[in-house]
Amino acid sequence: MLMTEKKRIAPPKRLMYGPGPSMVEPRAYEAMGQTLTGIRDPYFLSVMNEIRSGLRQGFGTSNERTFTVPASGSGAMEAAVGNFVLPDSKFVVFSAGQFADRVVAMGRRQRAKVAVCEKTWGEIFTGAEAEAFIEAERPDVVAFVQAETSTGAYQSGKAIAAAAHKAGALVIADCVTSLGAMPVEIDAVGIDVTYSCAQKGLSCPCGLSPISISPKAWEWLEKRPVDPFTWYLDLRLLANYFDPPHQYHHTPSPPLYYAMHQALAVIEEEGLENRWERHKRTGQRFVSGLQKLGFEPLVKNAADRIWHISAVLPPPGVDEAVLRERLMDGYDIEIAGGLGKLTGKILRIGIMGPLATEESVDFLLASIAASL
Repeated sequence: MLMTEKKRIAPPKRLMYGPGPSMVEPRAYEAMGQTLTGIRDPYFLSVMNEIRSGLRQGFGTSNERTFTVPASGSGAMEAAVGNFVLPDSKFVVFSAGQFADRVVAMGRRQRAKVAVCEKTWGEIFTGAEAEAFIEAERPDVVAFVQAETSTGAYQSGKAIAAAAHKAGALVIADCVTSLGAMPVEIDAVGIDVTYSCAQKGLSCPCGLSPISISPKAWEWLEKRPVDPFTWYLDLRLLANYFDPPHQYHHTPSPPLYYAMHQALAVIEEEGLENRWERHKRTGQRFVSGLQKLGFEPLVKNAADRIWHISAVLPPPGVDEAVLRERLMDGYDIEIAGGLGKLTGKILRIGIMGPLATEESVDFLLASIAASL
């Protein structure tokens, strides 16, 4: 029998203006086509170490235990919760969005005693609220989301971390959306464990998720009385691969590491603060343009908004699903709708990485205006 030629895939070219995945940095795409190496090849290990150094800069930390979890951002979230939240421990979560609720669900699966401080989606917590709740609950671990992708709200976490440390608790922060596009500054904020992803502010393909652990938290983990329920996401086992003698734990994907290496190189060449300023400037330009078209930000206070992801209410009479369909069909533009409680009520639009330019913002605004 003659073999037929297999079809080559040919995905359509889209403009990824959603909240993630974002457009991939062109140099990251190029890097993924380079020669594969073994997982202990000196070249690959040097690439990995340079990535760790770049992640420390992006996170704003000197934490030695900064590396990547071989998973999406949710995998890194589960690694953080699964390693630092013990059964029957008191776990406080500040929740005002979909991804904080996901942290709550993971805490309950760890058999922890979970106490949730809730607010309306899109709001942030005041220092007084954080201190009062933590003082009342006396938790072992406290978690919050720094940049809530489902609502567009940003909370640095300084007040939450200060109150948690006063109570003797460790602090876990979800920085999935903030890393690479706006300040994270985990050392200055006082975060003990933080995790992120590749496919948002870093402009990489999904599949590697950065995590960073403070010396204090790592000391706690080394003394953890029982092993985590998870083997694959056991951070002690994972860490053994990243440092000599690079003990085998899993098989990493060199193309994903090559991509992250080059994306971080692009950030370094631009300058981290310049990158932050670019995302802030283009994000403000976009929100201003949307308001002229009749859209309203879900987060009312501009200081509490994520710079590069906007959650907006459409003008009266505009069906968000129809608008998304028109943008896709007419302009190959992808934006996203709401999640959870906000399904069908809002649009979530990202201005990230290669698309965080004035020209890209103006093109998107013109496309939205033509599609209303």
